[in-house]
Amino acid sequence: MEKLKELINKCKCGVHITVNGHRDYYETVEQHFKSNPTAEEDLEDIETDVYEKMKELNTIVEVQYYPDTPIGFYKIYHYDIEKAIDEALSSFNDA
Repeated sequence: MEKLKELINKCKCGVHITVNGHRDYYETVEQHFKSNPTAEEDLEDIETDVYEKMKELNTIVEVQYYPDTPIGFYKIYHYDIEKAIDEALSSFNDA
């Protein structure tokens, strides 16, 4: 929970976390990315091993965060919520 608080404090605007939204539509991980043009574009940024594990676990963790403005955001996909938050936090160190 501390890392989530840290991410929230670093962002000037919103932080959104969605877990398994694809299941609301009875979709698999693959179907979700193929049926949604925006998600399909995001697929290019997901490491192959992470995507394969997402499919294996039928789990999508999506962290969308707005560090500076309400229109500029980043999106992280993962199968593990803690790792997704860690990745989001590391983007601040890279800047």
